Amino acid sequence: MLANRGYAAYANNKIQTASPGELTLMLYDGAIKFCNIAIAAVEEKDFNKAHDNIMKVERIIEEFQGTLNFKYPVAKDFDNVYKYLLQRLIEANMKKDKDILEEVLKHLRTMRDTWKEVMKRPN
Repeated sequence: MLANRGYAAYANNKIQTASPGELTLMLYDGAIKFCNIAIAAVEEKDFNKAHDNIMKVERIIEEFQGTLNFKYPVAKDFDNVYKYLLQRLIEANMKKDKDILEEVLKHLRTMRDTWKEVMKRPN
């Protein structure tokens, strides 16, 4: 139990001290993690676990949508991608469809990897 509190304190400190770019990366990593858990849950026919984790991915994508700044034209493109992913997640959740989740996972990984490259660029 003490080890759990230590890890929780470490994780909380990591979040509190992260830059906006690092927080975005953490959110992408979280969405990927939860999508993987949902895929495994569908395979195991644990549909409650699948639902819970699909909902976590949806909430992360909704968070991304909420932070878009539409004074930049590219925000509309990101919004369209996020809308598409949310629609696919809803469909995957209704059907408990592993293939749709794997499609979403592929998009999330691509977006995360692109974000990593953006973070490497000097300001």
